[in-house]
Amino acid sequence: QVQLVESGGGLVQAGGSLRLPCAASRFSFKDNVMGWFRQAPGKQREFVAAIDGSGDTAYADSVKGRFAVSGDNSKNMVWLQMNSLKPEDTATYYCAAKVRWSRFDISVPRRVAEYRYWGQGTQVTVST
Repeated sequence: QVQLVESGGGLVQAGGSLRLPCAASRFSFKDNVMGWFRQAPGKQREFVAAIDGSGDTAYADSVKGRFAVSGDNSKNMVWLQMNSLKPEDTATYYCAAKVRWSRFDISVPRRVAEYRYWGQGTQVTVST
């Protein structure tokens, strides 16, 4: 069974940084896509960033220029580096994995429904 485990969350002051790792087991990142989503209380889960095994990335407009997603195929791991954090970045952050069923699929999707596997989430709280 595929397992995704996030860590690295915590409390940080506005303007600070955090780095969230996600480790995947029984899942080949090299041929698929891994992404980060977040969900604040009372809000829908939203896309943050994603990366495929070749290094193609996608970002939400709200984090572009502040967050960076990276991955290591050999370790089946991805990281979300979050800089210049704002109080509105406060949320539970989830790692997710999308299976590419076709070698012609090169998309790096942003929709929640595209991702089949999910981690348990890690809380990020940004104080003023």
